[in-house]
Amino acid sequence: MTASSQLCGLASSATQLVLFRFIQGLGAAMISSATRVLAMEAMPEGSEGRANGYMTMGFHSGLLIGPPLGGFVIDLLDWRWIFFLLVPMGLTGVILTILRAQGGRTTSTGRAPSIDYLGAVLLIVLTVTLTLLLDRRSAETIGAERTGVLVLVFGATVLGFLAHERRSVNPVVNLSLFKIRMFTFSIVSLLLIATTTSVLGFLMPFYIQDVLHFSPSFMGLIFLAAPVFTIGLATVSGQLTDRIGPRAPASIGVLTTMGAFAIGLFLRMDSHWILPTIMLGLVGVGSGFFNTPNQAAIIGSVPREYRGFATGMVQTIFGISALLGISLGGVLLTLAFRYYAGAADAMPSAEHPGAFVAAMNVTYFACLVLMIVALLASFMRGGIKIEAASSAT
Repeated sequence: MTASSQLCGLASSATQLVLFRFIQGLGAAMISSATRVLAMEAMPEGSEGRANGYMTMGFHSGLLIGPPLGGFVIDLLDWRWIFFLLVPMGLTGVILTILRAQGGRTTSTGRAPSIDYLGAVLLIVLTVTLTLLLDRRSAETIGAERTGVLVLVFGATVLGFLAHERRSVNPVVNLSLFKIRMFTFSIVSLLLIATTTSVLGFLMPFYIQDVLHFSPSFMGLIFLAAPVFTIGLATVSGQLTDRIGPRAPASIGVLTTMGAFAIGLFLRMDSHWILPTIMLGLVGVGSGFFNTPNQAAIIGSVPREYRGFATGMVQTIFGISALLGISLGGVLLTLAFRYYAGAADAMPSAEHPGAFVAAMNVTYFACLVLMIVALLASFMRGGIKIEAASSAT
């Protein structure tokens, strides 16, 4: 990731920038799949909640610091320095990782397991096909406009992937892990929570800037409400998780996020800016209570040798949820907007603020329904403390 960041800063064309960003994404995926596992391994047994609390706090601290720092760098220097700035950060991370590896404990697991390259390729094809099905603009850009063909390719790849993973000795997605109750219901609740919050994050800027007519800088201040609360509560929920298990703190997080969408039902064309701020603040509180115990449950409930897979699964769910959230938000908003605007081919626009806000209320109501399912899944994960399943699972 460090090397590709340097290359991104030196890119002489958009094509090169896209290519180097792709490589940067590969590095970021490797980092995100390993860091939470390393944090959990570095903590004493039974401290999964605290470890994930620290990681959640660190992640959202980056979300809090990154945007204003990036804007300052662009204003003062140039966009290329956004990438150059990552180089010393990355080198520092490399040095710290090497020092940790030299001083840390080592665990011998015998011969290294084989890598399921075919499964990994099929999983990439699934992700790309799903992206093209959900993001029609991207599909049109590369000439993949035939939805029927994409559906067939997606369906065939799913069947092939499942058949291959069942036969593989070391599958890239171990389907037997979904027999673990805490793992499965935590995945389901994460998918629903992340999807609905993506919808909120997708629609809210249009409402604040185009309907309420606030400036982008003021909108940026409003959006700070979420990470501030998440950072403050992440370690608290981690300690609760270690004491009483993940179900209670995660469910509190779901309920709090439901409160945000409930407020969204009452947004109007002339609402005070405090209402969207409270919504985002509640989302931050919900994330602070939900993310730490939920991710600790996902990673800590699987056999120790599958913790890397579980962490990668979390990142995959976040990525899929972002796609689903933007697509779901766009579809629901468009259908409701056409109903309220009285035009079958109308596209959502703040030029008709009444119809836009009403459509947004309907979209948030649909999200609230999905949140009820997420709450049920959170309760069904079990209330016991997190314990790693045996390798025979």
